[in-house]
Amino acid sequence: METPKEMRMKIVGKATEDADFRARLLSDPKGAIGQELGVTMPASLSIGVHEESGTTAHLVLPPDSKLSEGDLQAVSGGALTWAAYREATSNW
Repeated sequence: METPKEMRMKIVGKATEDADFRARLLSDPKGAIGQELGVTMPASLSIGVHEESGTTAHLVLPPDSKLSEGDLQAVSGGALTWAAYREATSNW
């Protein structure tokens, strides 16, 4: 099984080399990533992809820790627990 960092590198690498994949990743991130990694993403999961430029920087904040694990699991629809998602993406 690939590590989260390896998965990220795979997606970014393919987007760098494949213009069609990059366009799909920007327009349908969940579909493009799911297909590339061979996984089904839960409907409740939203994925944003942003292109960096010389004049734009992006900062990603962790989720509000005030939500309980049960609340987060309910939001995920049970297909992917928030804990599993956090663990899988912690090194991105």
